[in-house]
Order: sequence, then C-alpha cells, then structure tokens
Amino acid sequence: MGRLLNPSQIKFYEAVNSEIYVDKTNLLRYVNSVIRTEQKYICVSRPRRFGKSVTANMLMAYYGKRNDARSLFENLDIAEDPGFEKHLNQYHVIWLNMQDFLSVAEDIGGFINRIRNSLITEIRKEFVQMGIVREHYDIADLKEYLYDLYEYTYTPCVFVIDEWDCIFREYRESENIQKAYLDFLRDLLKDEEYVALAYMTGILPIKKYGSHSALNMFDEFSMTNAGPLSEFVGFTEQEVAALAQEYSMDKDELKLFYDGYHMEGVGAVYCPRSVVSALRFRRFDYYWNQTETFEALRLYVDMNFKGLRDSIIIMLAGGRCRINIRDFQNDMVSLAGRDDVLTLLVHLGYLAYDQRNSEVYIPNEEVREEFVHVVSRSKWEEVSYAILNSEKILTAIWAGNEQVVAEGIQQAHLETSYLQYNDENALSYTIALALYTARNYYTVIREFPSGKGVADMVFLPRKKYSDKPALLVELKWNKSAEGAIAQIKQKQYSKVLEEYKGNILLVGINYDKKTKEHDCVIETWAGE
Repeated sequence: MGRLLNPSQIKFYEAVNSEIYVDKTNLLRYVNSVIRTEQKYICVSRPRRFGKSVTANMLMAYYGKRNDARSLFENLDIAEDPGFEKHLNQYHVIWLNMQDFLSVAEDIGGFINRIRNSLITEIRKEFVQMGIVREHYDIADLKEYLYDLYEYTYTPCVFVIDEWDCIFREYRESENIQKAYLDFLRDLLKDEEYVALAYMTGILPIKKYGSHSALNMFDEFSMTNAGPLSEFVGFTEQEVAALAQEYSMDKDELKLFYDGYHMEGVGAVYCPRSVVSALRFRRFDYYWNQTETFEALRLYVDMNFKGLRDSIIIMLAGGRCRINIRDFQNDMVSLAGRDDVLTLLVHLGYLAYDQRNSEVYIPNEEVREEFVHVVSRSKWEEVSYAILNSEKILTAIWAGNEQVVAEGIQQAHLETSYLQYNDENALSYTIALALYTARNYYTVIREFPSGKGVADMVFLPRKKYSDKPALLVELKWNKSAEGAIAQIKQKQYSKVLEEYKGNILLVGINYDKKTKEHDCVIETWAGE
C-alpha cells in the first residue's frame, strides 16, 4: 500500500466517522455504470468547499485493491446497489493530487517528471521483486510500467486526479505550459487498456483551444450543467432539513445563509462546508472567507467590461441577469466581456446559475456579504455609500419618517444613476439597495402573489427579529405614493400576511420622471 498507488482508506474512514457525515455514496452507482466503458472518463468541476476531496477519498477507498472496505461501506447507501460487490476493491487505484506536485516543481518539465518518477518508484517498490514489472525500462517510461501492471495482474487502474486544473490557476497566461500539461494527461489516459476509470476533480471545466481539446474523451459535470450528478453537487433540501432537526437549528436561517445554488432535477443545493460549520459551531456566520480571500473576487468585479457593474448591482439588489456561457474558454484570463466574467464567477461559486433560464444570481447571504465586502473596498464608492446609508432609511421607515425615506431613496438613485432608470423594475433595484440593511432583519420577497394581485416587495421579519414590523412595499412610476398605498388596500396585498400576528407597515414609493424626485407615504395597517 503506497501513497499514490493503492492508498489506504483512512481519509474516507475519517470522513464517515466525523461528527457530521452526509451519505453521498450513491454517486458510485453512476461511476459503476460507466467503469470499463467508453464513458469511463469523468471530469467534475466544483467550487472550493463543495466536497470534491471527500468524493475522491470515497472512490479510492471503494475501488482500491489493497483495501478491505466492506465494513466501511456496508451501512452506507451504495451497499443496497446490485453492483456493490462487483466493483468493491477490485482495481489498482492511482491517486494524483496535482497541487502537491506543482508546489514542489520549478517548471512544467519538473512537474511532469515528478509525477512519472513518483509513480514508477511506488510500482517498482511493490511489484519488481514479484516479477510483475521489469526493471530495465527507462525511468521516465511510466506507461510501460502501467502496461506490465495491467497484463501481469489482470487488473486495470482507476485514476483519481484531484486539483487537476491547478496548472491553469497557477500559470494563467502560459498557453505553452497548459498545452504541455494537457498533452501529458492525454498521453497517459486516452485509449489505454490499463485505464478502467479516470475521475478528475477541480474548479474549472476542461480548457479548450479553438475547436480542439486534448481531453475531449471526458464527460464534464460542472456548476452550469451537472447532469446526472446534480444531487451530489452539495447538500440537498432534504438532507439539510434532517440536519437542522437533528441539531435543533433553524432551517430557514440555514437556507437564507447557505442555500441558493440550483441544479436541474434536484432544486435547492446548499454549500456543504458552510452548513457543516454552522451546525458544528451552532452559529450562523460567514464561513466563506475562511477558504477564499476577497481579492479573488475583487479582481473580477473591478474589470471594466460593459454591463458588468450594472449586472452586479442588479444582483446585489436581489435581481437576476441573463448570460451566455457558451463562449467561456474555461480559464481565468481569456475573458472577453461581461458574460465570461459572470460565467467564471459561477464556476468559482460566487454566483449561481439557473440553467433553464440562462440566468445568474447571488445565491445566498453568505456570498452576498462577500460581494458587499469587495464593493466597499473597490472603486465603487457610490454603491458602497448607498449600502452604508441603508440602515438610516430602514430606521426612518420604522419611525414613519416619510421625508427621510424619500430623501434617502433619492440619494441612492443618484448614487446608482448609471443604471437604466425608466420603469418600476429599475426603481425596485434602487429600493432594494436603499434598504439593503433590511436583509439583516427580514426575508425579502419580490413580486409576491397576494390577494388580487402581486405585491412589489414584501419584507417578512426573520424569527429572531419578530419585534420588527412586516413591510408591504408598492412602487409607482410617474403616479403617486398615495396611489401605491391605495393599490395595496384595494388588491388586498395584506392577505399574504393574514397569519402574521405582528405590526404591518404599508409603504408606497413613487418616482416622478418630470421632477426626477421620489416621494413616500407610510401607513400602519389597521386591518379591513
């Protein structure tokens, strides 16, 4: 048993025996269905904190020939699969964490040679004396050793490659180094009989050069299209609900902070690392920045592509933006415009992607806080000011101070005046930024069906702020704030809150296109 060749099952053992373990072993059902077929090449790209390494450790424990993992898996979901016994510990596993090799290599040649030499050393150590592999091969001829291993043991290899894309993150602008790396992987893996399975994980999908890809044999499952692996991207709604009950944690708060990623056929997907941290420490907090620095986001937010700033402001305000992901080159430098930047942020986990509608959005409050953190330290002073001023506006609403609210919204409009401001939808983005602090106290719902129509914005107090009044906000364009209040009453928008026992404030806001001013009316709801 070696470090790279048939490693032990200890890492997966530790995961299963941790305080919180969510069983994702049914992923093996799919992998078992493609092993030793033409679909045996799998590339899974996920952001950090989404359990890629845990999955890799699971594959090594399950397939590795030198392990006896029956007792480890027999109480997990995969044990119910008819193919469980067929593939359990039946393969030589080769484990490559590319980041480990890259961190000690001086150049691409040294990086590749270290991989070859390390693997050959382990193969020779275990199998030369048994007469299974020969000693006279050139030390760099890794494939000859792998063929001997396959032919004399009648056992093919499962390659598990973690951080496969680290070259593209470390050498972002060196196309020659990237191509050399892709050619090495292709030569090692493509169309070779000793390969039963190649499973790669990373943050980025596979890099393509023009119409050609050196690794075009791989099926790719990413944050923009996870396909049959969607339920294994993160924690599902059902899994988090069970954990919330077990730990007596508020599932609505877990959803607010860590949900928001959406996968076709599965629905809500939560960030696993953040959920586990919140449950273990019994605290809803911003765990994102413990594994990422805000400079990683700031670099892309500050790019001066047309429409990028407007899109981020709209998403900060709770909106969504349509994008085209097809031209993204799967790297961190070939960014030709707004859509490429937003697509990259999807793969990095800073944005979520709605595949059906081709829309991106900020998934949850944890990530939204990172955007606010970046914006407050970037060149966006005007947006930062609007957010900082939002506490004053919210306090004025609670106090019924209509003039202060109108003046605050007016200022927020001026601060974000480069947004196209010509309808109620644009007005709603300004209001959302002007009331940004409200997210600390409320669940904010836009266009909420209620009574005989749709309420523009509803602010429902979160459980721990039940002393705050609920807010029904109606927006008007070139009409009147009084008319907005009248519409709330006429269309019975308050019915959405008929089960709510606290105070309700009706807030009408109008923008006069001629005077370019806002006005506000606030009433306490007195019932029918």
